Amino acid sequence: MKIYTKQGDGGLTSLIGGERVFKTDSRVEAYGTVDELSAFVAMLADLLNREEGMACYVAELRQTLAEAMAVEALLAVGEEGEGKVKPLDPQAVLRLEEAIDRMQSEVPPITKFTLPGGHPVLSMCHICRTVSRRAEREALRADHEHGIDPEVKRWLNRLSDYFYLLGRRLTLALQIEEVEWIP
Repeated sequence: MKIYTKQGDGGLTSLIGGERVFKTDSRVEAYGTVDELSAFVAMLADLLNREEGMACYVAELRQTLAEAMAVEALLAVGEEGEGKVKPLDPQAVLRLEEAIDRMQSEVPPITKFTLPGGHPVLSMCHICRTVSRRAEREALRADHEHGIDPEVKRWLNRLSDYFYLLGRRLTLALQIEEVEWIP
């Protein structure tokens, strides 16, 4: 089977259920942005895998990748695809909240804005944070136009907070000085 089908040459693609839409459809933009995020999350996991004692964070990121694939599928559901994709497990949001709470309890309180940088791992956390925010905005557009699973919106909303706290937590674990914004 060839990887290319030539079906998208005119700018259309199929959603789950067979509905043909433009590749600029808000649902395609949303799941495409989550796909982009997944590539960055994988890179972050690969970078962390090189560091001593980071297995627990790598495992969390691998779980996030699995959940991101479920989110992509839910965002790709067309009108005829209702019921063809399993809903996102509410435990996915709870898992993020628990990780956020745990990491927040392990870092000093925020007194200044922190800037990206200081180490490739921290920079990648901030890339994941900002792309997850864009994915959330794209999903909200899709929700406004077509409706999406409310659990997907919750998961995306928590995800940027997770990456922010992960970056802060990793500054301690890797003994890196946070870069603070001092106007």
